[in-house]
Amino acid sequence: MDYEQIRYEVDGPLLTITLDRPDKLNAFTVRMMHEMIDAFDRADADDAVRVVIVTGAGRAFCAGADLSGGSGAFDHSAGAKPLTIDTHRDGGGLLTLRIFESKKPVIAAINGPAVGVGITMTLPMDVRVAATGARMGFVFTKRGIVPEACSSWFLPRLVGISRAAEWVYTARVFAAEEALAAGLVSRVTPPELVLDTARGLAREMAEGTSAMSVALSRQMLWRMLGADHPMEAHKVDSRAIFAMGRSADAHEGVASFLEKRPPKFTLRPSVDMPSFYPWWRARAFE
Repeated sequence: MDYEQIRYEVDGPLLTITLDRPDKLNAFTVRMMHEMIDAFDRADADDAVRVVIVTGAGRAFCAGADLSGGSGAFDHSAGAKPLTIDTHRDGGGLLTLRIFESKKPVIAAINGPAVGVGITMTLPMDVRVAATGARMGFVFTKRGIVPEACSSWFLPRLVGISRAAEWVYTARVFAAEEALAAGLVSRVTPPELVLDTARGLAREMAEGTSAMSVALSRQMLWRMLGADHPMEAHKVDSRAIFAMGRSADAHEGVASFLEKRPPKFTLRPSVDMPSFYPWWRARAFE
């Protein structure tokens, strides 16, 4: 796929996806959605990519949905290809569901304003680093719509129901420092250091770790947010420990520790995932 609204740049084990409509503050479009989904498909298929960083070109991360089409911007029942309430699929949700499925850790480097889908798209990302001066907002009630991009699932799990409700109901735009205090972002840095901070953290994730272990761990952490009992974690833990314990990566991890040398892991998440993966699409331990 040719990219027109994002940039896809690989540097060693790191992939940086840059939202690239700086003259529009990187406002989100259907085209951008499709390009980002394609980029995550491409990243998962490339075992050289270990961590994905998402950032914005220019002074914004993403100013939300592109509203240049006028007051009917959110009306999907009109136009050349009208949809119904049963056939419409939220574009932000299609993107966040794809990010949720990622085998690679994802870091948001929020370099500037991030509102609407500009902030909800970051919720399934694993870590958010924000610039001082960056402002965020779940502004949907001021636009006469509701939270999208699966944010009614993600946001309360990240910051708790009370803080999520406050931000959504008021549609208030707030500073990066408030996001830090609530746990929405993990670090706030000067704007010129946001991307370097994200890259430093990404390299920590990529260097000296098993790509397979990271891929499985990512899904284990996220999927257990919806589990109703720790037994669900025990079932998956047991399968994952068994599968990885007999793998080349586990043997190499122990041997490299005993021999006091850097490990050389060989398993590839693109083709070597264990047979029980993805476990959430079938009943385990029947």
